[in-house]
Amino acid sequence: MKRVDAIEKVTGRALYADDMRFDRMCHAAPLHSAHPHAVIRSIDTKAARAMPGVIDIITGCDVPGTKQVGGIIADQYVIATDRVRYCGDVVAMVAAESADIARRAARLIEVDYKPLPPLLSTEEALAPDAAILHEGRKDNVISSFRVRRGDIKRGYKASRIILDARFQTSFVEHAYLEPESCIAAPEQGRAVTVYGGMQHPFSTRRVAAAAAGLPLSFVRIVQTTLGGGFGGKDDTISVVCARAAILATRLGRPVKITYTREESIRESYKRHPFELAYKAGIGADGRFRAMEVDITADSGPYCSMSPFVIWRPTVQCTGPYAVPNVRCDTKAVCTNNTFTGAMRGFGSPQHVFACESFIDVCAERAGLDPWEFRRRNFFRQGTKTHTGQKLIGHKVAIAQVAERALKELGWKKKWALCSRGKVRNDGTYYGVGFACSYRGVSLGAEGNDFCSSIVNIQPDGSALLEVGVSENGQGLKTAMVAILAGELGMNPDRIRFVDTDTSSVPDGGPTVASRGTLVGGNAVIDAADKIKRIMRPALRELIGPSRKGYLFKAGRIRNPENRKSVAFEDAVAACHRSRIYPYALGVWKGPRVSWDEDTGQGDAYFTYVYGCQACELTVHAKTGKVRVSRVVAVHEVGKAVNPQMAIGQVFGGIAMGLGFALMEEIRHNDGMIENLNLNTYRIPRSIDVPEMTAILVENPDPVGPWGAKSLGEPTNELMGAAVANAVYCATGKRFTKAPITADQILGDIHG
Repeated sequence: MKRVDAIEKVTGRALYADDMRFDRMCHAAPLHSAHPHAVIRSIDTKAARAMPGVIDIITGCDVPGTKQVGGIIADQYVIATDRVRYCGDVVAMVAAESADIARRAARLIEVDYKPLPPLLSTEEALAPDAAILHEGRKDNVISSFRVRRGDIKRGYKASRIILDARFQTSFVEHAYLEPESCIAAPEQGRAVTVYGGMQHPFSTRRVAAAAAGLPLSFVRIVQTTLGGGFGGKDDTISVVCARAAILATRLGRPVKITYTREESIRESYKRHPFELAYKAGIGADGRFRAMEVDITADSGPYCSMSPFVIWRPTVQCTGPYAVPNVRCDTKAVCTNNTFTGAMRGFGSPQHVFACESFIDVCAERAGLDPWEFRRRNFFRQGTKTHTGQKLIGHKVAIAQVAERALKELGWKKKWALCSRGKVRNDGTYYGVGFACSYRGVSLGAEGNDFCSSIVNIQPDGSALLEVGVSENGQGLKTAMVAILAGELGMNPDRIRFVDTDTSSVPDGGPTVASRGTLVGGNAVIDAADKIKRIMRPALRELIGPSRKGYLFKAGRIRNPENRKSVAFEDAVAACHRSRIYPYALGVWKGPRVSWDEDTGQGDAYFTYVYGCQACELTVHAKTGKVRVSRVVAVHEVGKAVNPQMAIGQVFGGIAMGLGFALMEEIRHNDGMIENLNLNTYRIPRSIDVPEMTAILVENPDPVGPWGAKSLGEPTNELMGAAVANAVYCATGKRFTKAPITADQILGDIHG
């Protein structure tokens, strides 16, 4: 099945937020903070207001509703009032007849700051004498979690080897092609409609309504075509939309805000940098006896999604390995660096980089090759994880995917050919490496798993489909249309997917955690089942009663008892003639999960997916440049609703993972971002992408729609460790900080 939005995108007809125009539309632009931490003494807007074309300027005191917002903790200011806490805080918004005028006027605003000493590391922020960045808090720890299982001391006593290692990751930019963009248009009766590219229209509505001082029913959010998100189009775009809504209701005119790349990188949240410490005890049989994990994340000044981002690594800190005695402590800490939030993988790329690098270290100390050590320690069917969850109800496929990946790569032969620090005749080192992971599906115990869907069959037998989760470019529209078409036996070309509109379909929860197909698909199936029940009276008249139900397939509805059938369109027409309306709201609620905050015990997720990615690479001895030549990715997905799109997800995850592994890093200098555009913030180019092989392993899951689970994020979380392990096998040097840059490699090899 082809993508339902493919033609619009490849022909350029797809409408993004910045493509939209309204009569009397004006433009707004931000003034960002000049300091990472400072008191705002005063703001003088006189010179800016005097510029021809300037319509209005708002500051923090002009926010009519809630001045602080946030998905978990309301600690981020819509517009900064008394203090700025990072370089991306907005202190004023200028509305003008053009974006150029708005930006030039913003530069004329005079802000009197009293600079304060910034906290530029988690170590500084955790110091006993550190300034507290938010009043009312006892310290700068924004969130923390723990796991306590078994007896660590007993585990170490039973160990032949005890070892430890530390790892570090960096701030990472989402680098979506489309910067933040939205248009707020005032409606009659104080209402406002906001059009924009956001991942979760419902959270945007909550923020915009709160900031504008309006009831939810007065704020309508319509999602436009999204030019990339990867987790980054939630918190920041919600606040941008709130500012547009405030200006639009204040001026009575449509207001567009479209950020430049520099504005986007400066203000938007990043992937959390992690500092990770691993310690383990290994028995004489090469099996784990104990493991301790400490994770500290830099949240920047605001909470955002930090509790969720550090909770997932807490649940999965041991990797897919059975460890009887575990202690894990994770915390997110406030600093004056750029604030951090959701990014593809939600904390997993960081902890998998550390955990799977550490597993290779453990294997070497135990005298085993990386595959054999993992094989001895892998989860098996019925294993209890370190959170006490017994792995039943789904196939534990970690050994299955790892074996398949290593066989495809030719691991055994290539492992023997690794350079291990000896330069080859062509001036390079050669190495192979791999990494494994398991991942809890959907939100789990960190949130509520639910979704909604509306199916509205028109009198001619075509259908309108709305789902409470959003198309972010991942192919959700196509998957939802495919599921509805399959359930009702319809031609997919007769189904129109309607972009998310908060005034129409109920909230289906955030489109994060690779949950779109699972939760949305189940809601669509529920709606389709209700449509079938609604149509029964008409079907009894047309093709007779059936105790077994009716079969919807290939455009016809069949009675299996008497073999009579009717065209789907004719049955729908009969329904409408009888004033029977095939319209249904489908809902889905996830299975029960549990979590004990004190012990970190519980059934954290209702099912899991498993993955393994292996790569081969060369390292140039003189330049330190790493060239990844091949990647094999094997992922257990439950069931692939659309295999072609699933493979595309794998390829995209590999490319993004290579950026995390080798080049991507937001650099701060005294709290200010240095690389504010894509000419200085490097992401992988087409020539950096290796030969890629994607293999999907299908073990249909009883919870998922048609057995489907998830895929988008697992493909992204494995490349950091796979590359690190391959670089070690090539150079003989272990690199514990991501990204592993050429400068790092040269410094270690020659320094």
